[in-house]
Amino acid sequence: MEDLTYKSLMGLLKKSVSPYHTVIEAQKRLKESGFKQLPASGRWELQPNGKYFVEYHGSTMFAFTIGEAYNGPRMLRIAAAHTDFPGLVIKSRPDLEREGYRQLNVEVYGGAILNTWLDRPLSAAGKVMLRSENIWEPEVRYVNFEEPFLTIPNLAIHMNREVNKGIELNRQTDLLPVMGLAGEYSDKECFLHVLAEHLNVEKEEILEYDLRLYCAEPPVMLGSHKELISSPHLDNTTSVEALLEAVTAAGQDRQPDGIRLIALFDHEEIGSRTKQGAASMLMPLVIKKIAAGALHLQQSFSVSEETLLEDAMMLSVDVAHGVHPNYSGKMDLTNHPVLGGGFCIKEASSQSYATDCGAIAVLKQICEAGGIPYQTFVNRSDQPGGGTLGSAASSFLPIPVVDIGIPLLAMHSARELMGRKDMKALSDCVRLFFNL
Repeated sequence: MEDLTYKSLMGLLKKSVSPYHTVIEAQKRLKESGFKQLPASGRWELQPNGKYFVEYHGSTMFAFTIGEAYNGPRMLRIAAAHTDFPGLVIKSRPDLEREGYRQLNVEVYGGAILNTWLDRPLSAAGKVMLRSENIWEPEVRYVNFEEPFLTIPNLAIHMNREVNKGIELNRQTDLLPVMGLAGEYSDKECFLHVLAEHLNVEKEEILEYDLRLYCAEPPVMLGSHKELISSPHLDNTTSVEALLEAVTAAGQDRQPDGIRLIALFDHEEIGSRTKQGAASMLMPLVIKKIAAGALHLQQSFSVSEETLLEDAMMLSVDVAHGVHPNYSGKMDLTNHPVLGGGFCIKEASSQSYATDCGAIAVLKQICEAGGIPYQTFVNRSDQPGGGTLGSAASSFLPIPVVDIGIPLLAMHSARELMGRKDMKALSDCVRLFFNL
């Protein structure tokens, strides 16, 4: 089972080069598992033992199963993760020509460790909007250049003797990637030419785009016994993998009683306060539509929106910090999660992690029932960490939440590091949460 989980993760890491491509790959897996796509608008007609998914704005989606009855504890079980990752975004009108080089104007997205993006082969992926006959519905294309065509060169140490003492990078001037040499195109829209050629359209057809740079180096195994994985965007593709495994495995032919729902949100890395983020009204809307769509089911599954919210529990699945062997003093005094020791339960009295002791007690018993290894992550009291989509979503949903995720080193770097066994522990936990 561990090998299957590992292979599935490696495949998803290679495909999930933008939030849009994460959703595209997720939909592919769901369709292969017999899930039916629902429209974002209108009423949903749901069936017992049904499996469904719905997509919003290309980068956020929900998938859920409906059982034959609604009886037992916590009949609505939710697991949520995010599809985005920190990095660089290509601006509009991005072309620069300086000193014989073609460059692109970019901006930083989220809390990226900037210097890790230097001297790497970079590619781009995302969403492009094209002209159409219907003004209100421009044509949507998703693009992945795949082959690296950009890099951000470091300045040689001979010209920057203080570089090893630590240099702060200017987000506007120091992170401009090189796209090639000048002179290849006669006008000033080199990037639009490249994009149009890749899409096989005329440059004038392109109205706008949302394109993210990504590290084009593939994921690899490390360690004397291949016990580590180094890869771009482990945050939060590992969690997406766990959720997809859980919802597609839930019950197989016969779905568990009640409702099992996964949510994959965009924009967690910039605060979730967007139309497709966890702090939007999307989750309450989906729950309301599920309740309305289930009203026509047999009496054993008669359920209201209020009943769903009164009898729900959610896992907020995002990565945690593992203890760094060179910087162990950065960790809490008594909580030192290590790579390979199991997934982490994340706690914070500030509720930046939405976990409470009652929800933790439930999850610990689930793990004990399945023999699943887990650890605890708590920030140092003088070093607050970031929040998660769990705290954002729970402000709209008054339900118990547990924040969990695998421990990483180099979180928010262009490449991050994880323990291979932790992926199975996380997947097993979410799967058992859905099936018990």
